[in-house]
Amino acid sequence: MTTTTHTTTRTPARAVAWGGFSPTFLGLEIRRLFRNKRTLIFTLVMPPMFFVIFGTQSGFKDDYSFAQGNVTGYIAISMAVYGAMLATTSGGAMVSVERAQGWSRQLRLTPLKPVAYIVTKVLVAMTMGAAAIAVVFVVAKFFGADMPIWVWLACGVIAWLGSAVFAAFGLFMGYLLPSENVMQILGPVLALLALAGGLFVPLGDGGWFPMLAQFTPLYGLATVARAPFTSADASTLAIAVVNLVVWAAVFVAGASLLFRKDTKRA
Repeated sequence: MTTTTHTTTRTPARAVAWGGFSPTFLGLEIRRLFRNKRTLIFTLVMPPMFFVIFGTQSGFKDDYSFAQGNVTGYIAISMAVYGAMLATTSGGAMVSVERAQGWSRQLRLTPLKPVAYIVTKVLVAMTMGAAAIAVVFVVAKFFGADMPIWVWLACGVIAWLGSAVFAAFGLFMGYLLPSENVMQILGPVLALLALAGGLFVPLGDGGWFPMLAQFTPLYGLATVARAPFTSADASTLAIAVVNLVVWAAVFVAGASLLFRKDTKRA
């Protein structure tokens, strides 16, 4: 009698591609964000409203004191950056609601890695940021903002890409603060950051305030986004880019660390 021996070979589990990143999950998150009426009002109504209040004053349309357009155009770029910052920060901060509902712990049971989760949230927030920039620019053009078309495009794209820093900031704060208070706290914080970073008023060339502003999170984004319009010099741009990179690294690392800590018992 012949005995046949079967050998079973275990196939090692394959690593999930892209850390579990899913376009389907991304699409669902984007649709969920755009259904939030409070977020839509906060990010798509306030920035253009501020532009109309501050950017259409008498004489601004005729003041071509900058190299690439009038003062109204300069303010339009600033408000577009502000809108992108509000949109991406609030989009990222919505993770605080997921924490309260226990959703983040459920996600930890899936193959989704912390970096993939953060990338998904950043992309969702940046979708809202793109909408905020577009709305501000449409309103600004209607109210007399003037600059070459390439400046409109360049400033808009740079503002959008740079706003990823504040999507990571929103995630970081969403894990750091309780869900019921996150936006109430972030609203004044963002306004202060905008003021300190030179978004609402020019920083000037001398004194301690412009020097201090270079270390604030919004300085880099505001300076780089306005560079095609203002023709900023190379040294100023270099400082701004370093500012963006450093703050992006800080916020992404902080959000990833807090995500792991928040879900480690899942």
